[in-house]
Amino acid sequence: MIPNYLQTEFEKIISRSYFSKKIRPIREKAFNSLMIDGLPQKKSESWRFTDLSSIKNGHFSISDKNDAPKKFIKLPKYGFESFKTIVIYNGHYQEDISSLPDGIELLSNIDYMEKHSLYVKQPYMSSFDLLNTAFMDSGMSFVIRKKEKVSTPLRLLFIYSGSNNIMVSPRIHLDLEHSSSLFLLEQHVGNCDEYLYNGSMIVNIEEGAKLEHVRIQNNSKKTINISNHHIQQKQQSIYRFNQIAFGSSLGRVNLHANLIGQGADCSLNGLSLSSGKQHLDSNITINHQASYCKSSQDFRFILKDRSSGVFNGRAIVQEGAEKTDSNQSNKNLLLSEHALMNSNPQLEIHNDDVKCSHGSTTGSLDNDALFYLRSRGIKKDDAIGILVRGFASKKVDSIKNDEIQTYVNEHFDKWLN
Repeated sequence: MIPNYLQTEFEKIISRSYFSKKIRPIREKAFNSLMIDGLPQKKSESWRFTDLSSIKNGHFSISDKNDAPKKFIKLPKYGFESFKTIVIYNGHYQEDISSLPDGIELLSNIDYMEKHSLYVKQPYMSSFDLLNTAFMDSGMSFVIRKKEKVSTPLRLLFIYSGSNNIMVSPRIHLDLEHSSSLFLLEQHVGNCDEYLYNGSMIVNIEEGAKLEHVRIQNNSKKTINISNHHIQQKQQSIYRFNQIAFGSSLGRVNLHANLIGQGADCSLNGLSLSSGKQHLDSNITINHQASYCKSSQDFRFILKDRSSGVFNGRAIVQEGAEKTDSNQSNKNLLLSEHALMNSNPQLEIHNDDVKCSHGSTTGSLDNDALFYLRSRGIKKDDAIGILVRGFASKKVDSIKNDEIQTYVNEHFDKWLN
């Protein structure tokens, strides 16, 4: 079962003449499947602790051209001036103020799909993937050619502002060919209320290629942000993911990594900072399908007030994936007796010759450490800040970019105070 407004909005999007007619049957197939499957229910294990009533009981309209910016966007206010930036404003690609680093080819999704015989990459058909496919709007594809080492970082800047009750569904393809490399920043910012973002990013990392991917989610605390990431890694490829999540009333990242080539290396990291009644959810799956692969999941949550968090982390080792090395860690810090954390690390192993571990801890500040700092003349709030920063620092320090570290530390201090 799906909300009635989705049927109305779907009829609107398929009637828009500026979308290619070749996309229509792809949309219709996805929407028909969505109508059968419906949106997730709480009886689903991976959605048991995440309430979707704000989507099911809301009424979101697809973005149109009137939601584009009414005045020139000043990029310096969003930081990271040394990065090349692709700007997507309320779901609309802003070509006139966007730029690409040398070595990257940008295609529209229809051009990309025509090169692949109109095949839509969709390795895992969840309800929100189907919703994205049915409503995909600002679609684009980036190709990094064989052996191309892109020296300038690329930022995808998603800005939400002005209009309320908008639903946007970006579809990003990213292909890294043999032995190429890229540093990617995905940044979500805005002050818009009652906003639904349901995006998909589909990444293919060929043999010997490397992608460093940082995601900063810093939306208004009244928005909904659902992000679906699908990663496929070939032989000896490397993927490094770091998420910093501050914003949204409901924020969830669904990340599925398939390690299909021998010796692939996948490292997934996250730091979520919630306050008020925010709910931040990380749903992570790494699927080991080849031998000698390595993976890690390390996610930390810091929760204030009446906020809540979820970590669902799953590592699967398929039969034949010998010499797998996989570890999971989830550590959570509660700064309020009313904050709530649900943690569910999982290992599913179908092979004997592996090295796997997982663990989860949830607790409050160490009173002994707090007492020690106070006994040295440090004010209570300052002492709390020292301990909380120490808990978060490992995740911030794992981001190998000074500009991003500075940005995160500044926003972390604002959040903490």
